[in-house]
Amino acid sequence: MPRLINYLPQRRQRWGLALLPFALLALVYLLASSHRHALNPSEKLLPTPSMMASAFKQAAIEPDRRSGQRIFWQDTASSLRRLAMGLVVATLVALTCGLLLGLLPVLNTAFSPALAALAMVPPMAILPILFIVFGLDELSKIVLIVIGITPAMTRELTLRVMQLPREQLVKAQTLGAGTWQILLRVALPQALPQLLVSLRLALGSAFLFLISAEAISAESGLGYRIFLVRRYLSMDLILPYVAWITLLAFAMDAGLRLVSIKAFPWFHPAHREDGA
Repeated sequence: MPRLINYLPQRRQRWGLALLPFALLALVYLLASSHRHALNPSEKLLPTPSMMASAFKQAAIEPDRRSGQRIFWQDTASSLRRLAMGLVVATLVALTCGLLLGLLPVLNTAFSPALAALAMVPPMAILPILFIVFGLDELSKIVLIVIGITPAMTRELTLRVMQLPREQLVKAQTLGAGTWQILLRVALPQALPQLLVSLRLALGSAFLFLISAEAISAESGLGYRIFLVRRYLSMDLILPYVAWITLLAFAMDAGLRLVSIKAFPWFHPAHREDGA
């Protein structure tokens, strides 16, 4: 009898197993929602799928009475613009600092303690400071995302560069390569896959900081809308918004993973052996 530890699901089975938890969660929600609505037809805490569909239709398809725009897509565009700017800045800073700190011991000795200390600062604790310094406009929200995810990404990238085989660096210097040539032609190509991994891991935190900043000070955005309608207990709109945020984050993670597999197949030996 084969042991369970040695059983590897086939590709079709993987899809089924991956969807199983979501199906169970949906089933539990439907049962709980039906039960509460049977006891109280005006129940708002667990809205039915039809209630959520109606609220989503009103937000995504029907123009708003005041602005004339479809608020769901307006909120999505505003949030994605802020998120994209924050991720781009954080990625560039993390890549630059990670390469320099990982490759140059003098910089690592000087700045690694400060980076470690900065990574321990709760970003939400300095949000009021950011609002005071940068104002209540877009800049403070973008800066919060950058401050929130850059230290962790930089530390992960620094460790990746420091783990490069010493033989590679010695061989490059033996062939006459200087510091910047080693950085660009030896360290950078091997650091880019780790950068994508770090970016994928930072997506959840980036969305958290974005939603938090929008909830406090914004005129549009996914976080702004969620905290705006919570005062009316509009769970029929809040839940679709939360599901949409989750779907966006999942799609971005899958996209980055696909880019990594296509651009750096040598970094994914398990995926190559699987033939997926």
